[in-house]
Amino acid sequence: MFVLGIETTCDETAAAVVERVDDKRPGRILSNVVLSQVNEHAAFGGVVPEIAARAHVETLDHVISKALADAGRTFEGIDGIAAAAGPGLIGGVIVGLTTAKAIALVNEKPLIAVNHLEAHALTARLTDGTPFPYCLFLASGGHTQIVAVRGIADYVLLGTTVDDAIGEAFDKTAKLLGLGYPGGPQVEKEAVRGNPQRFALPRPMLGRPEPDFSLSGLKTALRLEAERIAPLSDQDVANLCASFQQAVVEMIEDRVRTGLHLFNTRYGAPTALVAAGGVAANQPIRKALHRLAYDAKTILVVPPPELCTDNGAMIAWAGAERLAHGFVDGLDVAPRARWPLEEVIGMRPQVAYRVRQ
Repeated sequence: MFVLGIETTCDETAAAVVERVDDKRPGRILSNVVLSQVNEHAAFGGVVPEIAARAHVETLDHVISKALADAGRTFEGIDGIAAAAGPGLIGGVIVGLTTAKAIALVNEKPLIAVNHLEAHALTARLTDGTPFPYCLFLASGGHTQIVAVRGIADYVLLGTTVDDAIGEAFDKTAKLLGLGYPGGPQVEKEAVRGNPQRFALPRPMLGRPEPDFSLSGLKTALRLEAERIAPLSDQDVANLCASFQQAVVEMIEDRVRTGLHLFNTRYGAPTALVAAGGVAANQPIRKALHRLAYDAKTILVVPPPELCTDNGAMIAWAGAERLAHGFVDGLDVAPRARWPLEEVIGMRPQVAYRVRQ
């Protein structure tokens, strides 16, 4: 089964073609084209929705054409058209989903409206063939969650952030300290030469019985420290980054450990601890997750960095997984700015589609 995936929920215009064989084997990425908009948004220190949507309109057709060419396939050789239908910036979501609808209609192919978070959740099956059930730590610019992934369209939220996402906190820290965009990699880079013990920043939610996160108090504490010692030297910036990152790492260790315990209590031992989302590319966080998986007597599965951030391959794979289970969508499916993962369901078609043999 070959599926074309389209991703336009934020500031990457992406398309990919993947192949799915069966439930047990990893997938194969035939192409994965990602056009970043970092330069368009850098001057604003964050993503501007109107600029992002306009850029998707201008480039998506070319990105899709390149993805098909790189994969050596045409629309005739594709079994389904998948697009991220949310959650995300609604302008961009509309562009990608509308394009997918047009392609599906003209070529008489099934349409699969993919939840962006579900795509992150299933990427470990694309790369490693990870069997269900597994415990997912999803951390990105807009989301921080611990989820029991029990099957396709079967997700149970164990913990989430009560305020800001971890990726957002990294980006706002970078902006506060005058670093570049995107902020996460910049904070990690500065932290390497900093002293993580220089500032006594809080570790929110540690020891709580529920595996939830909170970042707003940590961000406030960082801002107050920065204001207290202003003007900041280069070493001050490095120390603030190192102290912030260390606080986040320790918070993640405590919260994910609690989440793993809750998973084990409810569903038994997970087949793996899976990390997904852009935050999973942070190396100190990865090391912490390795320790947690070892202590929990399971394995850590982290997709390569290019599949942790937004990309078309994860959308195509989630579409292939859903299509294999008979879950497709009508052309009236609506784009959604908000779409919690636990609300994802399996929708079976009213008409039968012929999947190419």
